Amino acid sequence: MSVMQQKAPRPHRVALTRRLYDQRYLFLLMLPALVWVILICYAPMTGLYMAFTNYKPTKLGYWHDLTSARFVGLQWFEYFFQNGFANIMRNTLITSVLTLLFSFPAPIILALMLNEVQNAHIKKFIQTASYLPYFISWVIAANIFLTFLSSNGLVNDLLLALGLTKERILFFQDGPTFWWIIAIANTWKSIGYNAIIYLSAISGIEQQLYEAADVDGANRVQKMCHITLPAILPQICVLLILAVGGILSTGFEQQLLMGNNAILDYSDVLDTYSYRYGLTKGMYSYGTAVGLFKSIVSFILVMSANKITAKLNGSALF
Repeated sequence: MSVMQQKAPRPHRVALTRRLYDQRYLFLLMLPALVWVILICYAPMTGLYMAFTNYKPTKLGYWHDLTSARFVGLQWFEYFFQNGFANIMRNTLITSVLTLLFSFPAPIILALMLNEVQNAHIKKFIQTASYLPYFISWVIAANIFLTFLSSNGLVNDLLLALGLTKERILFFQDGPTFWWIIAIANTWKSIGYNAIIYLSAISGIEQQLYEAADVDGANRVQKMCHITLPAILPQICVLLILAVGGILSTGFEQQLLMGNNAILDYSDVLDTYSYRYGLTKGMYSYGTAVGLFKSIVSFILVMSANKITAKLNGSALF
């Protein structure tokens, strides 16, 4: 066998090279987006090294400070586990679980109910009203809740008028009550957006299925349970995986805006804790370590939820 025959390129390599050459202009169009992803998404991840060092900023620049910082290993993680871990994780998990219990089924129920509304004008009005809070910033949303739930707010006036309470309730002075307020606020903000996702999935269901169910004498509840819900189950699984993955990301703006020092032991979660120590107190390495811990746990939760969903339903996100 000749030397030329030994070094002949394999057919699949030739085909790949040919495809890359034929699509060179598409790769050129993709290049700006690729550069943006590298600079914005991946380059800042070098800062994760800060979690394993004793980083102190100086006037010599970020890269100099990062590379010259003293390596401390897992010291900051140990400090977190020995100090604020129990209380912060309690607040984060309770708030997240309450939010999940409210915000996950609520848009499904809303979408199913809207699908049954026959009047187009009423349906559009409800959709718009439920979707509008999604566009409201947390600064405005927090002020709405602070105003309505204040000691002189509308909620206290209604409770007193209905005889449900004998004195005004200080909602933002009671720690456990604050968890429920955050869960309700998160649900109020996201219910309309998630409901539209489910409504889009419902609109893709073949109408022949409902017509066949009408012939068999099925009522609305039976059609909802045996046609609509199974049809949107893949979307439910995907949103459940994303919700479980973000269970430690219970929020930042809402706790920061609606919390106060009186209930700090109940309102402080991972995000606000990392912000308070990392930026306010200048413990940059410690704040980075707390954020990295949250990201690792969230990644594990996403992978676990994806595996469980794939085994139970046969439908997974990836």
